[in-house]
Amino acid sequence: MALKAGIVGLPNVGKSTLFNAITKKHILAANYPFATIDPNVGVVTVPDSRLEFLEELYVPERTIPTTYEFTDIAGLVKGAATGEGLGNKFLSHIRETDAIVEVVRCFDDPDVIHVEGNCDPIRDIEIINVELILADLEIIENRINKIQKKAETTKDKESLKELGVLKKCQQALLNNIPLRRIELDDEEKLLIKNYNFITLKPIIYVANVSEDDVVIGENKYTKLVKEYASKENASVVVMCCKMESELAELNDDDKKNFLAELGINYSGLDKLIFATYDLLGLQTFFTVGKDEVRAWTFKKGMKAPECAGLIHSDFQRGFIKAEVTSFNDLAELGNEKKVQEAGKKRLEGKDYLMQDGDIVLFRFNV
Repeated sequence: MALKAGIVGLPNVGKSTLFNAITKKHILAANYPFATIDPNVGVVTVPDSRLEFLEELYVPERTIPTTYEFTDIAGLVKGAATGEGLGNKFLSHIRETDAIVEVVRCFDDPDVIHVEGNCDPIRDIEIINVELILADLEIIENRINKIQKKAETTKDKESLKELGVLKKCQQALLNNIPLRRIELDDEEKLLIKNYNFITLKPIIYVANVSEDDVVIGENKYTKLVKEYASKENASVVVMCCKMESELAELNDDDKKNFLAELGINYSGLDKLIFATYDLLGLQTFFTVGKDEVRAWTFKKGMKAPECAGLIHSDFQRGFIKAEVTSFNDLAELGNEKKVQEAGKKRLEGKDYLMQDGDIVLFRFNV
């Protein structure tokens, strides 16, 4: 599954620095607005110790982890939805993502220019939210103007349903409520799916703190961000983007040693990846063998044939059974033979709901 998150925020809050850490690339990260003009896309591997265990056990020719795509999008300013700054250019890129990662500055530094003059994370969040709300509202109002007269004249059921949900969304946005915070049933979600509304996307806030505050894990600004995020059940990841960019230069051993000295178990980037997976309800299954050990991302609630289709459409079309071993059973017993002898290997059918950590061999016939 191609999964994408868009990194947004005001200019000079640490977006591009975070992106440097994500991709281990060095894109332009200058201390002035609009240093990032075109969206930059980077792919990060998802850390998973289970994959390391499987690699040691099977010694495959290649090991392929799951990946996540991050897009660094040019900084927003007030009036972006009406053309200020880079205007609407960034909006189309955000619409193509699965989730939004909003970087919020939570540190004071007179040497780093703030486009609004001073550090105020809630003001910054609300500036961005207003711009995203206005962008969605424009699409909704244009669509309502186009279909309302026809829907009410012809009494076409589908058009009336669409009009109803659009007006529901319009009312929420006019009250400054992002669409992710309103109740929509499955039918309503389907009716507006193709619009890719930005404020309907789940969001994670990255509270960018100083190197001193990252060990403590919070400061007066992060507390405000967490309080704000709790109102919409959003996650907050506290990290120092500058430190993450420096960590990205180290090899794995040096990185682990550095974090251990600080008393930190996971880097901020690892926490962000875990948080985005949780936010989107994602899980991992594995395929194993001497040729390849591979991790696959799937959405919680997917059945075995759907997951088989992630590998190849023929696997789903001709699905017969799934040979399933739990990673925990394999790790506990040590090898496939012992798993088999313990009766822990299972044959599952078309209705089997895949579980995180399943090791699978799909049987199919086309």
